[in-house]
Amino acid sequence: MLQKVLSRARKAIMDYEMIKDGDKVAVGVSGGKDSQLLLITLRELQRFLPVKFELVGITVALGFPSFDVKALLDFYNSSGVDYHIEDTSISQVVFEARNEKNPCSLCANMKRGAIYNAAKGLGCNKVAFAHHMDDVIETLLMSQIYEGRIHTFSPVTYMDRRDITLIRPLIYTEEKMVRATVRDLDLHPIGSGCPVDGITKRQTVKDLIVGLTKENRHIKANLFGSIQRAGISGWKLEGHSKGASQG
Repeated sequence: MLQKVLSRARKAIMDYEMIKDGDKVAVGVSGGKDSQLLLITLRELQRFLPVKFELVGITVALGFPSFDVKALLDFYNSSGVDYHIEDTSISQVVFEARNEKNPCSLCANMKRGAIYNAAKGLGCNKVAFAHHMDDVIETLLMSQIYEGRIHTFSPVTYMDRRDITLIRPLIYTEEKMVRATVRDLDLHPIGSGCPVDGITKRQTVKDLIVGLTKENRHIKANLFGSIQRAGISGWKLEGHSKGASQG
């Protein structure tokens, strides 16, 4: 199963030129299944991609008491990849000082800022996040349902204020493939300790897609294809080569 993930990640990296010679890539590792698999995937791709690059894992510790740091260290040490843990008080800011009713957006923004700062401090020019195909689709539906706009995140985003590039190598990989590969590799996902895990708007949309899939098993493929065909948010138009006219 890992070979299938490697193949899809390699295609995404090559399609969008995510990694180039001499890059130093910081992998955002929350400890969950997606980020653990992304780190392992990029470690394996270092062996046969036609470019040479460095890797470092970065974990932003949010400050939740139940976060299992020992399990995280065990994972990092078994991966053989250099790592850095950035201690923060984000949980206290979001849930205590600000007492946010909808904490996910603020938490995500603060976490991204912390990881970008840590990456720059470690000499990285790119940050890899573990968003997969299901995340792409869910974000599209969330933006339409809750914000009234057609939007999802880009495969590659240059953050000019940070002078760092964000990449998402798992965009062609379905979540069910992630789960199966994590089982095959005997990885053990680590919970964040966040009290709102599983009760977010994203989970609501995820449940909606599960329901729709019972009526149409092609729903995910159709939604993902619509993103590519529309060419929104930095996605290449399906069937167009890089640099081709998209007007």
